[in-house]
Amino acid sequence: MKRKLILQRSLLKGIARSSGDGGQACRVRAYHDESFGFRKPREYTFPDYTQTQLQNRATNAPLLRYVDSMRTHGHRAARIDPLDLIQREEVAALSPERYGLVDAEHKYNVNGILWTKPVGELGETEEWWSLREIREHLRRVYVGNIAYEYMHSPSKTERLWFSHLLESQSLPSPEDAPLVVIDHEKKKRIHELLARSEVFDNFLQLKFPNLKRYGLEGGESMLPALDSLFSAASQAGVQHIILAMPHRGRLNLLTDILQYSPAGLFHKIKGGSEVPEELGVEGDVLSHLVASPTLSYEGAPNPIKVSLLPNPSHLEAVNPVAMGKTRAKQYALLKTSPADCKLGDRAMCVQLHGDASFTGQGVVMEGLGLSNLPHFTSGGSVHLVVDNNIGYTTPASNARSSLYCSDIGKMINAPVLHVNGDYPEDVARAMDIAFRYRNYFRKDIIVDLLVYRRWGHNELDLPGITSPLMYEQIAARRSVPQLYEQKLIAENVLTAEDIASVRQMYKAHLEAELGKTASHVPQASMLEDQWGEMVWPASEEAEYDPETGVERGLLERVGRASVAVPEGFEIHPKLQRHVKNRLQSIDSGRGIDFATAEAMAFGSLMLQGNDVRISGQDVGRGTFSHRHAMLVNQKTEGVIVPLNDELDAAGKLELANSSLSEMAVLGFEYGASWERPNLLPIWEAQVRLYSYDDGFDVLRNDIAVMQFGDFFNGAQVIIDTFVSSSETKWLKQSGIVLMLPHGLDGAGPEHSSSRLERMLQLTNDRYVADGKPANINLHVTFPTTPAQYFHLLRRQICRNFRKPLVIAGPKNLLRLSAASSSMADIESGTRFRPVLADPLTDKSKAKRVVMLSGKVYYELIKERQARNLDNAVAFVRIEELAPFPFRELEEVLREYPGAEEFAWLQEEPRNQGGYAHVSGRIGEVLAKLGRGRVVYMGRRESALPAPGIGKLYQRQQKMVVEAPFQGL
Repeated sequence: MKRKLILQRSLLKGIARSSGDGGQACRVRAYHDESFGFRKPREYTFPDYTQTQLQNRATNAPLLRYVDSMRTHGHRAARIDPLDLIQREEVAALSPERYGLVDAEHKYNVNGILWTKPVGELGETEEWWSLREIREHLRRVYVGNIAYEYMHSPSKTERLWFSHLLESQSLPSPEDAPLVVIDHEKKKRIHELLARSEVFDNFLQLKFPNLKRYGLEGGESMLPALDSLFSAASQAGVQHIILAMPHRGRLNLLTDILQYSPAGLFHKIKGGSEVPEELGVEGDVLSHLVASPTLSYEGAPNPIKVSLLPNPSHLEAVNPVAMGKTRAKQYALLKTSPADCKLGDRAMCVQLHGDASFTGQGVVMEGLGLSNLPHFTSGGSVHLVVDNNIGYTTPASNARSSLYCSDIGKMINAPVLHVNGDYPEDVARAMDIAFRYRNYFRKDIIVDLLVYRRWGHNELDLPGITSPLMYEQIAARRSVPQLYEQKLIAENVLTAEDIASVRQMYKAHLEAELGKTASHVPQASMLEDQWGEMVWPASEEAEYDPETGVERGLLERVGRASVAVPEGFEIHPKLQRHVKNRLQSIDSGRGIDFATAEAMAFGSLMLQGNDVRISGQDVGRGTFSHRHAMLVNQKTEGVIVPLNDELDAAGKLELANSSLSEMAVLGFEYGASWERPNLLPIWEAQVRLYSYDDGFDVLRNDIAVMQFGDFFNGAQVIIDTFVSSSETKWLKQSGIVLMLPHGLDGAGPEHSSSRLERMLQLTNDRYVADGKPANINLHVTFPTTPAQYFHLLRRQICRNFRKPLVIAGPKNLLRLSAASSSMADIESGTRFRPVLADPLTDKSKAKRVVMLSGKVYYELIKERQARNLDNAVAFVRIEELAPFPFRELEEVLREYPGAEEFAWLQEEPRNQGGYAHVSGRIGEVLAKLGRGRVVYMGRRESALPAPGIGKLYQRQQKMVVEAPFQGL
């Protein structure tokens, strides 16, 4: 019965669904969409035009053209620039005369053309408006302090939603909360945020005049914008917001809405640590501080937690991290919640940007590209661009080729709201509308908040040198808080005394906090909530080497489940051998290949309640056509994931076939690793081109097999600023796994190396053994057997702390019979071994010991056998390069008492690979043993990881393989 249900589900998945606007069918491929991790997006269908409305639109076609032109082009005439520096030409499309509409008093039936009533209320009734009334209404809506761009959307539903909402000021569903009303209390709240921000900036300028604080002067409306967004989200039932933002205004937001201790901030400014010093971390700069308060808003069913993520100075790099963390926060929903519970119901991602970086940084495009993909969406992000119309000192005309910095969002048809930061009430309205859209459609939306920077890039900058006219205007104008205070006095909302009281009270609060600086004791929260069962890696409780073997019966169960094919489910004919070979290896207990070991690691972790997520291009099948963790019905393209369907485990396997992105995808997976310690997140470096042997037996060296770790360099910023340094900067643990295929096999410069040397250089590995467990920032490994790979994957979860792990290779070891393992290698009582002694040599007879890592080992033992030198030279594999295994290597080398020569051999050029990292450390071990020095064997220095000329590669490789046997 279970297999029958699985088959029925796969057949349903393979049927192309029709969806669209107004009954217009749109064929959508369902391929892979509904494997685990997919949740059907929230759908909202707007009522289509009635026949009466369609007839009226045809009768009054000139009026329809005019109204649609206002919707499309109104933003070009809107008053959205506080400095009025945007050069705008007269917009002829906004003139009714252009459409033959000349009589201002002529009345038109606007039903179906202009929306003036809530959805469905007008029905078939005619409603007559004069041209003057129509024009004035449209200009109030579309040519004011908020400008709207939504007519580029290909979705008629979304276009109708916006025009109904904006023109009738009502929401489509009766159960919707009304649009935000800026009453006296909300105006006072807005004023408090603006005034306190200005007081805060002035206070820091007075007390710390040489501080680069990246203040918010000129952009104070950012605070009521976020406050309005948080309030709307909280009232709609959202319980957690993941917030990513750069440095501009960060301190203002932290110390006000996000409740960061001003005393803690002043402590940091004066050189103190933001975390307890006994933890031994090195911290980060002032503008990267974080907070995660729980906020309460009137009318909300629950409090809302806002988590501001730490960010590096690389602008926009934190965006995909926030996206991944937001999705991971909803992972349990994907497993347990009913289908009507959608992604985004309880968690939301909010991303803040600068105008120059939003246009200039490619990771923005990559992140937008992920936003609606089945295994990457989190229910829509709200983007707030704090648009200074300048980047550092570069004017917008030199910073982008588009009219608006937000135009990049049109690649995903995201609507854009431009709003003038001089009008904070309109800013609050814009954010309320932005949230409503995101909540209806669960898609990204952009709010472009046009403001200015009063002091340039930082408070020590002199921006007038390069932008004199802009800064002449800025110097002559009153601040945003002061302009708003004038408005509130005129409206009798506040008096001058009220305003002075707000400012004086906040200044007194800051003075009091400054007095607490000397006694401030920083706190750390890295082991709270879902991390409560973890320990700090430097603590005595940390378990570095847990047993990772698994009981044989369970391994067999998982292995068989991984290739279970439901009756009637038609797999590709060539996969029959894949299934047969796996089952044979399980039955015999021998010949376990890498893919089988991986499946057993995944399944055993899932049965322990852990989830596994692997992302990258073609990860379901595996680029080398080796994994086949998902199976595709050849008749329907329906997809099953056998480990999910057959094991019925508490944990789940998510196969996230990704877009061709490196930086955003790795950032996304890294963000997920921050959220959930019981998730094994794996990123497999992207594919460019692949080929494989038709027989599926071995990978051939004479063809291009090209999913390589080389392409991780597109994600180097994430590796440098997050993966390798987050624990030391921010107390952030991560169990992320970087799977980087590596090894020279004649494929050329960009298809051979995962740049091990870079990864090793990023580690803070010890140069000298100190007898303690090595608590380093990043583990770098190069496993040469399936068993070693199995143990590495399980070790990531079995430890009671988390560390990032780099796994180099394998490629052409995937099906190599000599590289297979047995069940005994992964059964209970076994674990990962950082150093592997030579199993084929009589250790007492070996005169030369060659240490190495990677697949070249198998070429060497083949060459040794051909030369009949099995006992003359021993090959010792160092499987974990960092942390360097001083003790384990010493123990193995002691097993070769007659060895007189010691060498390190590698395929990579001498200036690359592991040599620079291991040479001095091997020397330390040899010195302790009194056994001489280490000699280098391998390629000479090169600017390339590998040559592109085939004959040259073969000549070099022959030299490498023959080097250990010279003189024997």
